[in-house]
Amino acid sequence: MKAVRFHRYGEPGVLRHEDVDQPVPGAGQVRVRVAATSFNPVDATIRAGAMQGPIPVMLPHTPGIDVAGTVDVLGEGVTGVRPGDQVIGFLPMTGPGAAAEYVLAPAEALTPAPKSVPLSDAAALPLVGLTAWQALFEHAELTAGQRVLVNGAGGAVGGYAVQLAKQAGAYVAATAGPRSSRRVTAAGADEVVDHTAVDVVEAVAGPFDVVLNLAPVEPAQLDAFLGLIRPGGVLVNTTVWMPAPSDEGRGVRGIDLFVRGDAHQLAHLVELVDGGDLRVEVARRLPLDGLPALHADAAAGALPGGKIVVTAGA
Repeated sequence: MKAVRFHRYGEPGVLRHEDVDQPVPGAGQVRVRVAATSFNPVDATIRAGAMQGPIPVMLPHTPGIDVAGTVDVLGEGVTGVRPGDQVIGFLPMTGPGAAAEYVLAPAEALTPAPKSVPLSDAAALPLVGLTAWQALFEHAELTAGQRVLVNGAGGAVGGYAVQLAKQAGAYVAATAGPRSSRRVTAAGADEVVDHTAVDVVEAVAGPFDVVLNLAPVEPAQLDAFLGLIRPGGVLVNTTVWMPAPSDEGRGVRGIDLFVRGDAHQLAHLVELVDGGDLRVEVARRLPLDGLPALHADAAAGALPGGKIVVTAGA
């Protein structure tokens, strides 16, 4: 089968589209015929060798944390899925990924794919959807009537965060650049601030119950967000290399989010998609052999806003 792998850490040029042996599922595993994976910035960080501490991988390594595909073969002891089932999942970050024609997945990591979108497009949901869900509801405990600021709403996580917060009955202010502001407004944001033209902290009208930071801002700006949060509120930060500050005097908590796989949460997101309450948006689709060039575009800052899926027809 074909896969994209890197045999050493480094620049995008280390990625190779090559022939590899088809994997054989072990106990508790499922072999999935991959319809698509997606590109996530953490894929490039792992490839560059900058995540060897928190995410150690064995070389050669196949990237691709998200998977959408069809169950092909079951390992020993697997129940609850059958060959032919269409599934999506968030794969273990330390294992081989889905930038391949086939991939092994723990059976408990998979959930039925949404029926209302093409299977390959469903690869745009797991990691970013779970990040948004866990930030808003697991860590910030968002409830109806609260006010949320999503900083960096123009990205894939931000699009889901805006939709989920609005679906939960919150007032949503969001920051986005000129290229993505229309998309963020369409996602349901009540207020969109152009972070390229104004100082966000001065431009938005607080206080907020929750500030969700999805952008690699300077530490001083992250600190400044605390002043926008009401006493007892929450700052959730996804740029985990820069710890979230807190304000203990006002009871404002700072939380660093590192997303984890959760099939039950993912199944709920699928229900929202199929119920018409959550849109899966794909900015670009490309074949498996285009993944090295995609990493090069990412390194050059030339990616479009939104989610990119990488198709891998076996």
